[in-house]
Amino acid sequence: MNTETHPRDRAASPPEGPRGAARAAASEEPYAGLVAATPARDADLLIRGARAHVRVYGDPAAPGRLVFLHGLRGDHHGLEPIVAHLVKERPDLQVWVPDLPGFGASAPLVDGVHDVAGYAAWTAELLSAVAPEGDAVLAGHSFGSIVASATVAAPAGPDEPTAEGRRAPLVRGLVLVNPIATAALDGPRRAMSAVTVGVHRLAAALPERVGTGLLRHPLFTRVASVAMVTSDDRTLRRWIHAEHDRYFSGFADRRTLLEAFHASVGTDVSAYAGRIGVPTLLVASENDDVAPLPSQRVLEGLLADARLAVVPRIGHLAHYEAPDVVARETAAFLAGLQATGERDEQ
Repeated sequence: MNTETHPRDRAASPPEGPRGAARAAASEEPYAGLVAATPARDADLLIRGARAHVRVYGDPAAPGRLVFLHGLRGDHHGLEPIVAHLVKERPDLQVWVPDLPGFGASAPLVDGVHDVAGYAAWTAELLSAVAPEGDAVLAGHSFGSIVASATVAAPAGPDEPTAEGRRAPLVRGLVLVNPIATAALDGPRRAMSAVTVGVHRLAAALPERVGTGLLRHPLFTRVASVAMVTSDDRTLRRWIHAEHDRYFSGFADRRTLLEAFHASVGTDVSAYAGRIGVPTLLVASENDDVAPLPSQRVLEGLLADARLAVVPRIGHLAHYEAPDVVARETAAFLAGLQATGERDEQ
């Protein structure tokens, strides 16, 4: 493992093109100061035969461990607003945010498919490397919530593909932010989801260079970004669009993205909920039409030990639009786990 410890200094990084120049102004980056002041380091791990890039936030001596999985087409950058607020509230915590295989700076999987089973097996090995004693908390946003749930869920049987002959990894708890409680093709945005599926199928049918260009086209990115943003704050909206412009196309290749995309629309957290036995925090958004609130209430009832926290007036991008609230709910959940552990030890 190679690591480098330093606060992230965005000002030291040159802007990338016209959009990068716009992002350079502090007023356009609502969380820039807090993120820059958060101690962070890069870690490169070898997971299942491939390089995994992980950004680690917090004091390297902090005893607590939380592993946080990002959503589809994202990387660790998207979770920085939550993580920076969380580390400020919980200085005893280190937050490990990997780039999922084939996204950001992580290499694609060497063997297997970039689907829920493949990502869950990868996450299980990552957890073993980060917290071999099983004392970590696992978190996931959006598609990351599906992967996190599959990772923690006990195998349904010896032939279950996600189990791969392993035990469910031991973690202290699970945090799901904007969890996908209903498969996209069955949810309220099923028409838009069907169109999106059609675009991806077209991209798969085209010659690779043309298909990849379609998936990376700025217009495709902007349409997706506009569809998800709910904030009326113009500065915040511009910044969110700029973040998507910068990171939304950071996938390794067409095959990786298509495999992950079809996994994201083909299943949801409820498929694993009955086999999750650890305490779980669900952080839902009041106006989320990707993961609608009624489905979150149903999901809460399917879990053995769950609490639902609702962030008012925002949609699916809680990590951008209300990271302080998500961090506060997560910190309270961690405090509850700690108190329970201390009582058990007495």
